[in-house]
Amino acid sequence: MGKQDREDADTSEYMLRLFITGSTPNSIRAVSNIRQICETYLKGRYSLEIIDVYQEPGLAQQEQIVALPLLIKKRPLPQRKLIGDLSEVDKILKILDVNKDNG
Repeated sequence: MGKQDREDADTSEYMLRLFITGSTPNSIRAVSNIRQICETYLKGRYSLEIIDVYQEPGLAQQEQIVALPLLIKKRPLPQRKLIGDLSEVDKILKILDVNKDNG
């Protein structure tokens, strides 16, 4: 993977980074889950950067990553981190501070 899925990062309300390890089942699930959540609840208001730590180890080191997959909400502040395959939608929405009913 190692690619960046970006909408306009300068105007996006939410700036997210997802760190994964190649094409493992957990990584694939995490990418699919966060894309679905973002398109459902944050459509047009987010930038999502997917970073494969095998291809970009420097970024992983810079963020001091200890477990993967890892989602980092960079904006809006406060910065938050969530480890796992991102299958618990309610937990993710709480960390993103998004109301499930109206996004």
